Amino acid sequence: MHEELEYTVPPQRPSRPAVVPARLVPGPPRHRPAPSLRDRTRYWVDRTVVKGMTTVAGWLALVCLAVVAPASALLVWTDNRSPDTVQGKVATVWRTVGQTLRLGGEVGPPLRMVLTVLLALVSLLYVSTLVGLVTTAITDRLTELQRGQSTVVERGHSLVLGWSEQTPTLVAELLAAHAQRRNSAVVVLADRDKLDMERELRPVLTAVGGRRVRLLCRRGRPSDPAALARVSPAAAGAVVVLPPDTPEGDTQVVKTLLALRAVVGDASPVRVVAAVRRTQDVATARLAAGPGAVVLDVDGIAARTLVQCVLEPGLSSVLEDLLDFAGAELHVHRVPGLVGRTFAELRTACADACVVGLVRPDGTPLLNPPPRTALGAGDAIVVLAEDETPPTWTATLATLLPQPSRVKTETAPDNRTTPRRVVVLGWNRRGPEIVDGLAHSGWEAVREKRLPAPDPAHRILVLGGPDSHPDPDEYPLVTLLRLRAAERESGLRSPTVVELTDAQHRPLAPAGPHTDLVVGGRLVGLLMAQVSQTIELAAAFDELFSPVGNAVRLRPATDYVPAGTEAPFAELVEAAGRQGATALGYRPGDSRIPLLNPPKTSMRRWSHEDTVIVVTTAETLQPQEDPARPADTGVFP
Repeated sequence: MHEELEYTVPPQRPSRPAVVPARLVPGPPRHRPAPSLRDRTRYWVDRTVVKGMTTVAGWLALVCLAVVAPASALLVWTDNRSPDTVQGKVATVWRTVGQTLRLGGEVGPPLRMVLTVLLALVSLLYVSTLVGLVTTAITDRLTELQRGQSTVVERGHSLVLGWSEQTPTLVAELLAAHAQRRNSAVVVLADRDKLDMERELRPVLTAVGGRRVRLLCRRGRPSDPAALARVSPAAAGAVVVLPPDTPEGDTQVVKTLLALRAVVGDASPVRVVAAVRRTQDVATARLAAGPGAVVLDVDGIAARTLVQCVLEPGLSSVLEDLLDFAGAELHVHRVPGLVGRTFAELRTACADACVVGLVRPDGTPLLNPPPRTALGAGDAIVVLAEDETPPTWTATLATLLPQPSRVKTETAPDNRTTPRRVVVLGWNRRGPEIVDGLAHSGWEAVREKRLPAPDPAHRILVLGGPDSHPDPDEYPLVTLLRLRAAERESGLRSPTVVELTDAQHRPLAPAGPHTDLVVGGRLVGLLMAQVSQTIELAAAFDELFSPVGNAVRLRPATDYVPAGTEAPFAELVEAAGRQGATALGYRPGDSRIPLLNPPKTSMRRWSHEDTVIVVTTAETLQPQEDPARPADTGVFP
């Protein structure tokens, strides 16, 4: 019998500080509750299971016999139709037990009974093994599908490789582009959990109405050739490579491009559109992508977009509307029957689209070419239209032609003082390129650390925080909040352009009618979607996003027709063409929403507040104040 012991120390005498050794004294027994029957049973089961399969099978057989045999005997002895003799009842009990346990239940000599039991056990072993194998195979397949590691067998699908902040925007635009096609799919391969990707993209699929388009998410590293081969890149209509939101994102893009060439090969290349964040990595990515691929410079596009928005207040919404697949977007069509027609004739003869330019057979774009430029054999026409349907061409549109007396052939001189000074608040790696772009456009960029006083004589550019910051949008949001407070206090306002990284922060920004919010990542995602569907547009967009040369700009409607004139949009198209510009649409003076490719027959009374969206050169158009805002006062409306 074991007894618990406790240590006791006798009191020590003050004169002897030495410690007296302790002695062991039996302590009182402690009462512990006895384990319950359930606990003892569970403990016994656990000990039995760990002994192996043979022990478990033996106990399982005994338990089954302990239940089946008494129950069978009770059924036989209570049945009036059972044999009268004890031997007959026992035989019937055996048959019932054998049928219940699938052991045959044959009666006769002992050898016959043993053989039937043996055969029944072999049959049971075979069936149970087969069921187990089938169940395991189905379970493994379901697990593989849930992990997103199954093979995609599609043709003509759009393949997105990698995951970044642009992925939801890009997938939404690709789904919208594929909505006009049948049996199309968008496939995403990223090193993320499949369920997490589907959960994040489900709102996008619901918003675009993805009933006709399949969205397939697969998990795997895009730079792994084995994982890349599972999504059939060689059969894809377009492959889009996104840089991850990590410091080594551009390196991952280069590895993915090399893996793509290893899987597809150079003999039958696919349409590839990739993006890198840093300008210095563009050359390396283009070498890895191979000939024919398009590599976009995210920092360069963001910097040029910000410069354009500073030059043209209100341009951000126009560019975003031009790049998305909702409404009108750019398309490339080849119309052999129009060879020899001049650009001016094409612009007039297009009834339901806006002719923007030409594309030469070598891929060189000619945006807003001279009116006498003729369409040659092999040339394509760039139009702004609602969908991929070829536009309607007519021999003449006599009813739409403007009246010569009402059309202005020369731009009226602008006597307003145009601000040429930009105050830059905040800084990041795109800052030097933005300052250089403003300087080349004739503007003075001044970097300030303190919040300036509102002044209509200059414009403000608020840049996002550095990439090392956990939330780069914190600085522009706080700065914009302070700017609004200063404007309310002084009653003055300055046209402001704010750079944001996350599109979800746009509703949080305290922006007014004189503030442009530029989400660079969203614009890059929209641009990649457009180029992936029409590769010829890559060079055209590269020119349109430049602050010099042909670019999207805003002009007062009164530069083309006198104020108060009621005329169709076709008159402004012709008037803009005579002044060396190509009209794409307009923005009403009472709205910030642009109308691209409006009906040419729609009548409107044009005023000073209306703005015409054109493609023209910087030499033709000098920077203007935002026509949507009052030009004669600096008071905040």
